[in-house]
Amino acid sequence: MVWLITKYALTAALVVVIGEAVRRSDKLGGLIGALPWVTVLALIWMHVEGQSTEKLARHAEYTLWYVLPTLPMFVAFPWLLPRWGFWPALAASAAVGLLGFVLFALGLRRWGIELW
Repeated sequence: MVWLITKYALTAALVVVIGEAVRRSDKLGGLIGALPWVTVLALIWMHVEGQSTEKLARHAEYTLWYVLPTLPMFVAFPWLLPRWGFWPALAASAAVGLLGFVLFALGLRRWGIELW
């Protein structure tokens, strides 16, 4: 139970640090937020908990495949935000990311890569 609480506390602290960095500097917050902290933490937790190297490698590989098609979301959001407002822009950009993922996953099937 202590381990689970420690994992939650460290993960939550990371989110708070990123949020505080954004308040001080958009650029610094963007940089810190863009780094794959969640994936790094997940890999650390998996390693400490004794997961196989194969499972760790697969996790990192799938993370790459899942990140790439969602990048257009970060193009759509700042463009839509001044035009539509926060919530509609966020919803639409999330939809762009989801659509990008679906199209990307369908395209990768040609090369035998299954993302779902």
